[in-house]
Amino acid sequence: MTVRTIAEAKAQAKTLRRALAGDGAVFSHAQALELVARQNGARDWNTLSAQLVKASPAPFHLHQRVQGRYLGQAFKGEIKALSSSGGHYAVSVRFDEPVDTVTFDSFSNMRQVVRSMVDLNGISVRKTSNGTPHLTLSAL
Repeated sequence: MTVRTIAEAKAQAKTLRRALAGDGAVFSHAQALELVARQNGARDWNTLSAQLVKASPAPFHLHQRVQGRYLGQAFKGEIKALSSSGGHYAVSVRFDEPVDTVTFDSFSNMRQVVRSMVDLNGISVRKTSNGTPHLTLSAL
């Protein structure tokens, strides 16, 4: 294989599709993914993506020390529960120190454990109303 990640394969498909369109050939994104899969020795896109998921190391693991931001507040903590599904991780993080999830001065809401669905980069799927991810994670 020449691509190492699904993101690289998708980027290669996008580049291929653009190049072919410049020559007058119209391909859907799915067709370009199939071509990239065959170029990388796989029978089809599903096979290639499964091989890439299997070959790539997991970005997170149980009991891993992490840091990041939860609702805009910095934290350090430990992953207490973890499961993966289709390139996303359901993660439960226990903070070393409770994090105040409220920005008002008149009251607080302290959280010590949070659960969220994050992508391979540790960025939560859910976002606040201003577009900021609820949770961002990185290894300590």
